[in-house]
Amino acid sequence: MYGRLPEIQEDEPRAIESTMENRMKTNGNGHRKQNDQRGSEFDADQYADMIEHGQGKLEGMTFSTNEQIEEAVRAILENIGEDPEREGLLRTPSRVAKMYAELTAGYRVDPQALINDAIFTVDYDEMVMVKDIEFSSLCEHHMLPFMGRVHIAYIPNGKVIGLSKLPRIVEMFARRLQVQERMTVQIADFVDAALSPFGVAVVAEGVHLCSVMRGVKKPNTKMITSAMRGVFRSDPKTRAEFMGHVDRTHDHD
Repeated sequence: MYGRLPEIQEDEPRAIESTMENRMKTNGNGHRKQNDQRGSEFDADQYADMIEHGQGKLEGMTFSTNEQIEEAVRAILENIGEDPEREGLLRTPSRVAKMYAELTAGYRVDPQALINDAIFTVDYDEMVMVKDIEFSSLCEHHMLPFMGRVHIAYIPNGKVIGLSKLPRIVEMFARRLQVQERMTVQIADFVDAALSPFGVAVVAEGVHLCSVMRGVKKPNTKMITSAMRGVFRSDPKTRAEFMGHVDRTHDHD
């Protein structure tokens, strides 16, 4: 047992929504300013107008071309010495524009619609873990892909979330320009805000093509990031149990 299960009160839907709105502002890498507010170069609020309200998942989205992106791609092709008018490149600007719409579709996901009332009252306060959630994202420094797996665990405080929601949360934050450190923190803080559990743990493992295809060119390099909240940060035994489950994943690789 990780703590005494409190008496569950029926919350008003708007109260839950308001609490999540206030707590799900995961503005970056987890560092805090002197006034105890999270501080980084990333400001989640500036992307709020990109959300499509009621759109809680990537399935069903349509991805359209963009004239400005097409023009930019043509300029790139010309400046690397290519001919945008040759047969193989005629439709490349449109393809690239649609591709970026798809790969950055996480900006458009509505967090409230993603949850979609899939939080349930359950008398259970042991660890819940979902492992090996595959993701792909775009590094914001070179706009090259990085991909890998995310492992998420939490200790319920009277509430659990639908199983499919954790992979959708990962997708929402992965499908945008990212750095792995920020993505890891955003996932942890979102789950923490949605459930108010006794603790949340997230580990992400990623291979970054910006260090595989260019630069140091190290194809076997893997980046591992983690974010620990609540008992996963304060209790070494709970953290060790979680990491043990993660390590067993590696035993099968």
